[in-house]
Amino acid sequence: MFTPRPIGFIRSPFTATAQIPKGPGARHDAEGAIEILPEFEPGLLDIEGFSHLFILWEFDRADGFSLVAHPPTDEKRPHGVFATRTPRRPNPIGLTVVELLRRDGAILHVRGVDMLDGTPVLDIKPYLSSIPMEKVRRGWLAEAEKAASKAPRERGGE
Repeated sequence: MFTPRPIGFIRSPFTATAQIPKGPGARHDAEGAIEILPEFEPGLLDIEGFSHLFILWEFDRADGFSLVAHPPTDEKRPHGVFATRTPRRPNPIGLTVVELLRRDGAILHVRGVDMLDGTPVLDIKPYLSSIPMEKVRRGWLAEAEKAASKAPRERGGE
């Protein structure tokens, strides 16, 4: 077992979970920054060569966990926690792919944040995938998105 420690913190426009886009068609294009702690800045060497990054982070404000979730995309049907992105997980670890816009010293300016302001960052890895898009399956989410696209849109947002 290891004890995670932050390498930095997210700067995000979101201060409450209700502000983060969720549900069918949600777009994660908010810009933010990842402020890396000074002792970890040397680890950013050559990161500018990558267009996208995996960000591993902590759901530091999640309260407990549940093994069954009702995600906003498909609230009527239960899904196992490991088939969702819910914050209420046995190990409260989040994973987000962001676009790297630029680096200013120990600050990475990114697009695609879906974390709250001040969220601890546990690790950063370059986004690499050798899986062709035609082989990617989206499980229950594809079915829920298809149903949502056929349903009449309500006014007022989510």
